[in-house]
Amino acid sequence: MIDNLESSYDCSHAGNDLKQLQDELQSLQASGEDGQEQQNRLENQIRFIKNKCDIRP
Repeated sequence: MIDNLESSYDCSHAGNDLKQLQDELQSLQASGEDGQEQQNRLENQIRFIKNKCDIRP
């Protein structure tokens, strides 16, 4: 999980960061743990990067 996402986020890191966040999210979902707060945070970080860097699904 990325510790600090701000409006000054550098989109040149988006590809690697998105892959890392999506991998973490998949691992969390596959584990079946009740980590709803962490899952929400990961999903929010993914949405933030996609919106900030104008990345479409």
